[in-house]
Amino acid sequence: MKNMRLLFAAIAASSMASPALGTAPTDRPNIVWIIGEDMGPELGCYGDPEARTPNIDRLAREGARFTRCFTHAPVCAPSRSGLITGRYPTSIGTHHMRSTLLKPPPMFTDYLRRGGYQVCWPTKSPFGKTDFNFKIPPNSFDVVTDWTKDIPKVPFFGFFNIFVSHESQIRAPADQLARNLAQVPLAERHDPSRMRVPRYHPDTPLVRRDLANYYDLVTAVDRKVGEVLDALERAGLAEKTVVILTGDHGRGLPRSKRWVYDSGTHVPLIVRWPGQIAPGSVREDIVTFLDLPATTLSLAGVAVPSEFQGRVIVGPKAGPPPDYAFAARDRMDETPDRIRGGRGPRFHYIRNFHPELPYAQRIAYGELMPTMQEWRRLHAEGKLDPIQDAFFAPTKPVEELYDTEADPDEVHNLANDPAHRSTLLAMRTALDRWIEQTHDLGAIPEEELVRRGLVADRLAEYEPRKKSSETPASRK
Repeated sequence: MKNMRLLFAAIAASSMASPALGTAPTDRPNIVWIIGEDMGPELGCYGDPEARTPNIDRLAREGARFTRCFTHAPVCAPSRSGLITGRYPTSIGTHHMRSTLLKPPPMFTDYLRRGGYQVCWPTKSPFGKTDFNFKIPPNSFDVVTDWTKDIPKVPFFGFFNIFVSHESQIRAPADQLARNLAQVPLAERHDPSRMRVPRYHPDTPLVRRDLANYYDLVTAVDRKVGEVLDALERAGLAEKTVVILTGDHGRGLPRSKRWVYDSGTHVPLIVRWPGQIAPGSVREDIVTFLDLPATTLSLAGVAVPSEFQGRVIVGPKAGPPPDYAFAARDRMDETPDRIRGGRGPRFHYIRNFHPELPYAQRIAYGELMPTMQEWRRLHAEGKLDPIQDAFFAPTKPVEELYDTEADPDEVHNLANDPAHRSTLLAMRTALDRWIEQTHDLGAIPEEELVRRGLVADRLAEYEPRKKSSETPASRK
């Protein structure tokens, strides 16, 4: 396996990269990250027949599309914490959703700035965001507004975050939804009756409406992507700029966002590097979010710090692909849990460290989604089939194993199937090794992390929600 990974790396480096980049600032490319919030690979270039994403599809035709890119966390703050630091949140203490690490770690943008790059990172919506589970030091970024209006003339890194597809916008009031979709003609809106409802969700008009809203909002994201690409063209910088597009985690619907299933961790990744990456390339190796900061530094000619836990995926220093991508779910707002997952090319292994806790614990913010309300209502009325009702079981299995090719919705657990015993054992061992090697802090109670002075005490602010979520009525 090791020899095969080395061979792949050699092929990738030779076919997708030029000779080593020069060290002079004028020889180095600009680098742009575009992130669609709560956006999975529901895009035309990924074969989704309902997607209407011409700008993103064009970007894929002009660069490389990665089919197996996974985030290390299925929710925004831990996911973005890894993106900015190049390290697993479980390794540094930013793994709980809505926590605060007391000592901010180095960010990859710090190394970029020292390497001569101007870092343009808008810090406020609608085109910026930090949300790293730690407070950024003052003056961490050179430009904190929409840099596309005045693109720097020196080598720059530009971050562009598109909020419109966020979970909250799927369920937004009609007037807000209309504003979000102002650039999407009625003819391009999605018909709820054509939506493919995941097998675990009830198939009702309300659920279909949420799905259609999500697809409409992804089309709105596509319009903003087109504006960024047009801005680079107008500035004469398109040929000198590496563009990297992804989503911060899967779509913002129940059992997607916040869950380590593919629906919560599988994201699009498109990289356009004119003259270096062959147009229309397709990469099927496993890529993780921690690869993006390492790759960005490498493209900029900046040494990747030894503590970074990702690899370089394009360019002359591309590394061999891993066997698995790992992901973690810990406390989500007021709701405790600990789940870890390992994703291979085909099979997905998940371990529930608290099987005594149900899947369907209440998270106040997530309960606002109409699909979640509909799902709970039909469960209470006894109108769900066994697959749809499994989410409301009083306990979880310790282990889950899914064949993602045969079962893309991940509803048929193969963990106890003798035919898949060897796969289960191999992936169980791999997850154990990852937990040990990355010094996963998930087993340490959050109160102990607070006592050690690693994180701020934010548990009290969630106590009222936690007590509310544990009422007998909530367990129905």
